[in-house]
Parts: sequence; C-alpha cells; structure tokens
Amino acid sequence: MKDIFKAIPFTDTKLLQEIEHFANIRHLLKDNVLIQVGDAILFIPIVLKGCVRIIRENEDGSEVFLYHLYPGQTCAMSITCCQVSQKSMIKAIAEDDLTLAMIPIEQTADWQKFPEWKAYVNKNYQERFAELLYVIDLIAFNHMDKQLLHYLKERCKALQTNRLEITHQEIAIELHTQREAISRLLRTMEQKGYVKLSRNFITILE
Repeated sequence: MKDIFKAIPFTDTKLLQEIEHFANIRHLLKDNVLIQVGDAILFIPIVLKGCVRIIRENEDGSEVFLYHLYPGQTCAMSITCCQVSQKSMIKAIAEDDLTLAMIPIEQTADWQKFPEWKAYVNKNYQERFAELLYVIDLIAFNHMDKQLLHYLKERCKALQTNRLEITHQEIAIELHTQREAISRLLRTMEQKGYVKLSRNFITILE
C-alpha cells in the first residue's frame, strides 16, 4: 500500500488493494472549493491529508458552518446523496492544502461485501450526525457567543493553530449573521479574555 493511503483506517488487504486501484487522487489548495450545493456527486471523498470544511448553503447564498473532515474520514452526506441519486446539499472547502482519495460511487456499492467498509460508513454516519446535533443545539439553545467561540475553536483545531487569519465579514457569512454582531461579540470576548483581536487575525486565548 502506498504511503499516501496510510490515513485510511482499514486492515482488510483486499479492500485496501481495491481502494488503491480505483481511487482517483485529487489535490486542492487552501480555500479551494471541492463541491458546491447542487453539484452532481460522482465520487465519495476520503481525506488523506489536510482538512475539509463543510458548509450548508441555501438558495439565497446564506451559509452555516457544520463541521470538518479530517484524514481518514469521509462525508456521510455525500454517501447519502449517492444512494438516492440526489445532488449535493453542502459546500465543501479545503481548510488547508488537501489530498483526497476520490472513490467512484459505483465502486462503493460493490464494497458493501466488506464488513470493514460497512462499519466505516456507519461510523462516519454516527460521527457526522453527532456533530450536526451539536451545531443545532448551539444554534437553537445557546447565545451566539457560544456558537462563535465553537466556530473559532473548530477552525483553529483544523489548522492546528490558535491564531486564525479571518475577517469579521467572513465569520458572519458562515454563521449566517451580521458583521456588526460578530464584531460586537468579538470585542466582548476580548474583554473577557477569550480572544485577542488584531487586523484580520483572531487569537484564541481560552
């Protein structure tokens, strides 16, 4: 097995051989878009290196950050859309430079014969569902400051840093709110010692 596939969490030799044979390797630079809402899904992506930011976007372009995909993980929503021949319901963005194994959807149907593949898909469903519930709870039951702090921490975690280069407008777009509200919350969070603000940079202190 090539080193490029070492992030894939399988031990079944036959399954690993098929992944190596059928996967198309794709590289994306930081901030490039992997898939848009409404795109046809022809491949199931498995992250090999880097991180993917998953965004829900509605018809008028409003966005809400959902979660990240890390090496070894796949997008459960992509699998679901494939199974019902539905187009993408999310936008996926390279959080940093990214390497993916793109598995043709017709091949994944044949891999149901591998118990390890079935367990992998189920595990990704469960993890992504839990992350979605957490985001829903933040939106429905908490103040925007907790949602904002969660968003900043998740972005920093994905980039393995505590200092995020981002504008208040970019945050507002992905949290579906107004820039003025984000700026006001960030100033309050700075006063409480949670963050430090500088031009186009936010440092997490908590």
